[in-house]
Amino acid sequence: MSEEPRGWVERVTEVPPNPVDVYRHSPVRLLGYANEVGEAFRALVHVNWVRLSYVIASTYVLADTLDKARRVAQSSKTSPLALRRTRITHSAIDTLLWQSFASVLIPGFTINRLCALARLLLRARAKAHPWAHRWAPTALGLAAIPFIVRPIDAAVDRAMDFGVRPFFRD
Repeated sequence: MSEEPRGWVERVTEVPPNPVDVYRHSPVRLLGYANEVGEAFRALVHVNWVRLSYVIASTYVLADTLDKARRVAQSSKTSPLALRRTRITHSAIDTLLWQSFASVLIPGFTINRLCALARLLLRARAKAHPWAHRWAPTALGLAAIPFIVRPIDAAVDRAMDFGVRPFFRD
């Protein structure tokens, strides 16, 4: 099966005017995973710290969305105004949806449920050391983050390809 471009959304967002996309190819990308860290520590910290982790991740998502919209606006200056506005809107919607699901919602839910399951299993094992009851779910949640990122990114990409992106064709 040959790889075909998904349309103008991929071409515009994957070939930025600047050589480095700081929101996708630099340590700034780690800000999108702040809420997963917050979820891993949920049992050990005040809920406001978890909320702050979601604020950080959501701010990252919005910043990337604005960056992609700005890049499309710059790269399509010669296009007719209506087409330019459409491309900017589609790029912003695509980025906002993708980042919201791939960076915040699905990973946060996954880590939350994984840690909750670990706590449940440890409660069933009453002889476990008290330290294990507190720290094992957090350690498991933190350790799981690197393993869930790529599968979630790929699944969200696939869902977007079949669900939303077909509507973004010129």
